[in-house]
Amino acid sequence: MASWNRNISLRTLRTFCAAAQKESFREAAEQLCLTSSAVSHQIKHLESALGKKLFTRNPRSLALTDSGQALYADLHPALSGLDSIVEQHSTRQSRCGLRISVQPFFANELFVPRLHQFVAEHPEIDISIDTSDESLEKHPDTADISIRIFNSPPSSLACDRLFPLSLIPAGSPAFYDDIEVIGGRISSDFPLIVHESRPKAWRQWERTARLRIPRNAPTVRFDSMTAVVRAVERGMGAALVPERLSQSWFESNSLVQLFDHKLVTNDAYYLVCRPQDNQKLAVQSFRNWVLSNFADDG
Repeated sequence: MASWNRNISLRTLRTFCAAAQKESFREAAEQLCLTSSAVSHQIKHLESALGKKLFTRNPRSLALTDSGQALYADLHPALSGLDSIVEQHSTRQSRCGLRISVQPFFANELFVPRLHQFVAEHPEIDISIDTSDESLEKHPDTADISIRIFNSPPSSLACDRLFPLSLIPAGSPAFYDDIEVIGGRISSDFPLIVHESRPKAWRQWERTARLRIPRNAPTVRFDSMTAVVRAVERGMGAALVPERLSQSWFESNSLVQLFDHKLVTNDAYYLVCRPQDNQKLAVQSFRNWVLSNFADDG
């Protein structure tokens, strides 16, 4: 082993990874319970030992150099793997944290009602759950693992397919009673409630159902599926809602299915995480629980 390697501590390498993730010595210091000057000193020591600049320092910003990016890409998974090995060989049960991101409607309807099971099975895991983001095709940087909608399995992430996304036309019981269909065309008023992530869903349903929706039907758009369902419950109009996620609403008769035909999309719900995070015991425990509770074959 080269002599300079013996002068680089594991603590210094962890400090570098924290600074690289945060792109801020101050935020890295807060995470590591150090002073900003201590973080800066360790980074300078590492740069001196490696003989290359790892960060570009500007008055109000910090950015990785190409060398810094290459080091982080190699080092971060190695440190995560080391943490996993130490955790596996630990003789005492220690607490660990798990950051989970779940889209809000999935969280409300499926995830939270069963979450007590996971908490009871794994009291050693402290969980933090973010349900603020409805975006598709995305794994948040701040999460260890997430449940998201993807059109196809994301190649850059470790992923498990849970179940496909099917949308069914729903309305309130009173709205259903007022629907009139003549000659393959809805002839009664038919206001549409639309989730803004799927603005063309009703037209896609119309084509496959072979049932004409009134032209120029009034439309209300929401950026939240929870808001969509609440609006439907209040009788504001018809909406296409996720079939599996909306079962409790149909069982309680808050919503009724307006027509038999459903729109089967090319999307599906996936459980995803970064490959390096997939080695963490808390992530593995959560993955096994999600698959047993929500996957098609679970």
